[in-house]
Amino acid sequence: MQTTKIIEHITNWLNSYAEKSGAKGFVIGVSGGIDSAVTSTLGARTGRPMLCVEMPIHQHGDQVTRAQRHIEFLKQNFPHADSTEVPLTDVFDSLLNVFPKAENEESHAMALVNTRARLRMTTLYYFAAHHGYLVLGTGNKVEDFGIGFYTKYGDGGVDVSPIADLNKTEVYALGRELGVIEEILQAAPTDGLWHDDRTDEDQIGASYPELEWAMTFDGDETKLEDRQKEVLSIYQRLNRANQHKMQPIPVCMIPERLKS
Repeated sequence: MQTTKIIEHITNWLNSYAEKSGAKGFVIGVSGGIDSAVTSTLGARTGRPMLCVEMPIHQHGDQVTRAQRHIEFLKQNFPHADSTEVPLTDVFDSLLNVFPKAENEESHAMALVNTRARLRMTTLYYFAAHHGYLVLGTGNKVEDFGIGFYTKYGDGGVDVSPIADLNKTEVYALGRELGVIEEILQAAPTDGLWHDDRTDEDQIGASYPELEWAMTFDGDETKLEDRQKEVLSIYQRLNRANQHKMQPIPVCMIPERLKS
């Protein structure tokens, strides 16, 4: 992979898109993970204003520290990088007090996870509207087009997706080339939407390299080893279940004969 050329390509693409759209700069939610670190650095490389927003909601301490250290890295290297913190814990807790609790504990927990993501999306679009910025998406190829590992109208609600054609391992390669801090490069990927410190692999049941393999597999399944069969089954199940995220919103088309 020609990492340096890909970095230049994405940087130029972002600059061109912002110019055509009339946007002054970019805004992004920084989580302390590799995807937001790489995407925010690419945005900062354009020379346009790059606003990083921290939005803690009962956040694990390690995630907050990594996010802050990454923001420091950006500010030291890019004069137009800026940041702001919007604590959303009280807002989230207020919603908990008025939302009815689902009878199914698992459904209730997932509803709250998605609510966190949608609160953050709302916050980012406030700053985007206020400053005339574009919201940068942080989804990679496996998450966005493989297993649909994101919240619809949450972290899936963005203006542009700079790294959505890159696998997770490719995002890490860009991160190393961009000088992303070692803490983020070494941290286990996590969406940071739970009260605990569970990782993406804990939730999915497979690692990103395994999912990347499953995403491109088209061979004889009968010849696979047990773990490969398990991973392929996980990928296929999630891909089927999350098609509603990856496909355009269904539109009920009315026959012309009924309109006349």
